[in-house]
This record gives sequence, C-alpha cells and structure tokens, in this order.
Amino acid sequence: MHPIVIVGSGLAGYTLLKEIRKRDAVTPVTLVTADDGAFYSKPNLSNAFTTGKTAATLASASAEKMAAELNARVLSHTRVTAIDTQRQYIRTDGGELEYGKLVLALGADPFPHGCAGSGAGGVLVVNDRADYAVFRSAIDGKQRIAVLGGGLIGCEFANDLVHAGFAVDMVHLGGWPLERLLPVEAGQRLADTLAALGVRWHFGRSGKSVEQTANGYRVELDNGETIEADTVLSAIGLRPRTQLAQAAGIPVGRGIQTNGLLETGAANVYAMGDCAEVEGLNLPYVQPLMVQAHALAATLAGTPTAVVYPAMPVMVKTPAHPVAALPPRIGAAGSWKIECGEAGICALHLDDNGRLQGFALTGSETGRRNALAKEMAA
Repeated sequence: MHPIVIVGSGLAGYTLLKEIRKRDAVTPVTLVTADDGAFYSKPNLSNAFTTGKTAATLASASAEKMAAELNARVLSHTRVTAIDTQRQYIRTDGGELEYGKLVLALGADPFPHGCAGSGAGGVLVVNDRADYAVFRSAIDGKQRIAVLGGGLIGCEFANDLVHAGFAVDMVHLGGWPLERLLPVEAGQRLADTLAALGVRWHFGRSGKSVEQTANGYRVELDNGETIEADTVLSAIGLRPRTQLAQAAGIPVGRGIQTNGLLETGAANVYAMGDCAEVEGLNLPYVQPLMVQAHALAATLAGTPTAVVYPAMPVMVKTPAHPVAALPPRIGAAGSWKIECGEAGICALHLDDNGRLQGFALTGSETGRRNALAKEMAA
C-alpha cells in the first residue's frame, strides 16, 4: 500500500494528519518537513510575549511524539527538492519517496522587504519558530524596534511588543492599518489605540534603505525620514510557496491551483493551507485551513468531499483593541454603514437592498461577530 505523503509540518499538515487518523487508522502516512517537525501553531508567533511563550515553549509536542500518537512516519530536517508526478515519487535530500496520494501543505514565504543599504541583510522576518528564536535573541536587552508593514501580522507584533515595553515604529504603505480588511474608521481606531500605548505610525510610507550604525540601524523611508532602531522586523506580507509545484508542471497562480476537492492539475496530488489557491481563492487564515483539512481527509478516506466555507470572520490578535472582520467579496456593490462608539466600532457593508455582505468590528463590538456571520450565511 503506497503511503499518503504530506509535505509540510505546519498547522495545515498536522491538522490534516489528525483528521485522516479520525477516519483511517491503518493507511500509511508519511509527513515530510524541512524543520524539526515539532507541533506548534504558527499564528501564536505574533503574540508570544503576551502569552509568555518562548520559541522553545511554543512547541507542544516533538516530531517523535506526534509520530507515535498519530501512527505516522515523520521525516524531519528533510527537504523536498522535486516531484515526479508521472512516477509518483518525491525527491528529497535524503533520497526518493514513493506516494499513493501527495498533499502539498507547504505554507508561504515572507515577501522580500526590498530595502537597500549596509543593514538590509540584518532585517529580520518571523515565519517559523526558528525565525522567532533569532528575533527574540536579537531584541534581548534592546528597546527600539522598527516594524515594516501594518497588516495583520505587523499589527499583532506591534501590540505584543509595545505591551512588553518596547518602543515600536510602524512603517505602513497604506493610509491606515489593515486597509484590506477594514474601512478607514475601524482601522484608525486600532491605530489610535496602539498609538496611545506608544506605537509611532508612519502611514503612506515604505522603507527605502537600512543602514547599520554603531548603535543599531537607521531606516530611511521613501520620503527621506529616518528612524533609529535596535532591530528591524519585516512583516509586509506572505506569498504562497509554489516553486516546487511549478517546477513539476502543476498549474499555479497566486497559489497552487486546486478545484473544490483540493485536487491540483496532477493526478493524486492535492494542495491545502497557505500555499493553495482553491477555486481562485487564497485564504491564508486558520479557519479555512481547518475546513480544508476536514474535507480533504474525507476525500482521502474514500468519500469525495468538496470544500464548502462557512462565513469565516478573521480575528486579529490585538488585545489592546480587538478586531474581527469579514470583508465583502471583491467587487461587491454596496456601501459601509458605520457606527462609532467609545468602546468600539461596528461597520456593516450592505448592498442596495440592505443585505449584509461583510462587516468590520473593533473593541467591544467584536462580540457581535458570530451573530453577524450567521446572518451572512442565512
């Protein structure tokens, strides 16, 4: 019996493995990962200070423990270098491995920051536990941190770092944080709350160069403004890992393209999680990943099951001012109806008939998210 092979030990890969074992206790499953294979939730990297976690304690189980509990083979520190879709083999730096079904749960890589300068190579990213260990070491005993990018990850890190006592400068190309998720009123409320805690915002700006100085780094922005920092963190976004699939002739767009069954353009090859573009949508959030894992496990167990997403609000981990958003579909006609209160903002995107198409909630208003999600799903 040829094994199911899962490439990737992130939340996507391990969640799928757990879902498979709920349905099938005997089919051989091999999980291949380039890192140490320890189980942890990547979203927890951006609030580890608040939760009192280090890079080491973020992991809840070793690769060996996961393998034993899930009756699977976990190949850690093993990098996949090629896929042969005709012979149904993957090539790794440790040899070849045959598969019956192959699942690509490869995740995503940070966008390059694009800054020039003598300190550009010292700009850090946090995309896994190893990165986080380097980041924590770099800021130990330091105070000033410049963060490039005011999207979801950048805002979460800003909240976590300022809460831990660091001085944070946020450089963001948009006019307000999370502009892809939030209307300006909601985004500005989040920005104001973080600013009150000590975050300094630089809106409409991007990093041009990073120079190393005797005391750290000097970040020059595109308008000539400079920021002095001990550490520079880039959080300007992620792009799906598609190179391995593309080299194997598997169709890719923004992500590895799949149909509703998560099937790629190659027989017996599937994709899920941050690397996947499912029927035109790349949704790099936890809840879509969970839905995908549940459906794909059923498919691999012999019951073809298409991915059907419920209404899935995005929760932003900014405890200083929580955010929940479910943006309207791109191109949806309608307008925002916004109510601003002292404790939060409720923004509803309504069509011409008053039907709810999306929402953005901040502060205490986030408690309405489940009721509004149900209304959208009705």
